[in-house]
Amino acid sequence: MSIGQVPYQNYKRFELAIGDRAYPNSLSDLADAPERLYMIGAIELLEQAAIAIVGSRKASPYGLLCAESFARQAACQGLVVVSGGAVGCDQAAHLGALDVAAPSIVVLGCAADVVYPSQAEPLFEKILAAGGLLLSELPWGVNPARWAFVKRNRLIAGLCQATLIIEAGIPSGTFSTADATLSLGRELLVVPGSILSRQSAGCNRLIAQGAWPIISDDSFSEALRQIYNQRPIDLLMGDTHQLKNGSAAVADSQLSLVDLQEASPDQAILERLKVMPARPDELVGICGKDVTQVIRYLSALEFTGQVVRMLDGRFATNLQLRQD
Repeated sequence: MSIGQVPYQNYKRFELAIGDRAYPNSLSDLADAPERLYMIGAIELLEQAAIAIVGSRKASPYGLLCAESFARQAACQGLVVVSGGAVGCDQAAHLGALDVAAPSIVVLGCAADVVYPSQAEPLFEKILAAGGLLLSELPWGVNPARWAFVKRNRLIAGLCQATLIIEAGIPSGTFSTADATLSLGRELLVVPGSILSRQSAGCNRLIAQGAWPIISDDSFSEALRQIYNQRPIDLLMGDTHQLKNGSAAVADSQLSLVDLQEASPDQAILERLKVMPARPDELVGICGKDVTQVIRYLSALEFTGQVVRMLDGRFATNLQLRQD
């Protein structure tokens, strides 16, 4: 960014005070809910079902892989991924959402118009371009501070119905997000790690204390279904659960399951899956659909039993599974 250039100048800025109609109800449970929020991007994300995915800045390859994979899976089930934008697991989570052109929310420990960390600017630009949101309780122009990062973690937890912890050592700043989640009575999900890994010591302790262990893609998917009390198809089709491709919302968000079932099947996608399992983004363009339409169609097919979601996030027909 050039000296004097205003970051994110192509996106709308918002301020919300407590009591404003658009102020997120999910933050009202906080004992110290922020008096004002400062945001850049898609403010409507505050109304959607969300999950926090956070972890260590000094993440291992295992942690980065888990953060990206579970974020991708959550986004495919219609949830908005919320994280802190920090190097490590946080950025991996945002990248996972971007993999399927889904929006995410970055909660910052500095002003929303301050670029930090500096190397994250291209990532944050992509998040905004995908219909995402940068959010802070700090006024415009305020630089990052150590205390602000700990304080912002309660907002990450507060915006979400559940929090997934990927990697956390002892001690760890991630624990403040876990504490906030539990104090709000929200669900805490934790990925276990090796007992020999310092980065997983905190996660393993949280599980021993009763956190919900996430041991596979299937266990994560089942946890989401129980916590949000909806199947993936319901998440994708609710009024406030719309995935976006760039800044364009899915136009037919009101489409009912009956409409999908009565619509002509997209045989090109089914034929493609008969040949080889594929992820939603790998199916884009087969029938001129964007990834959000592909995800919605796959979810409907999964609901009716015509396709199955595999452990690695790919979809396959029952015929393909039998051949394998």
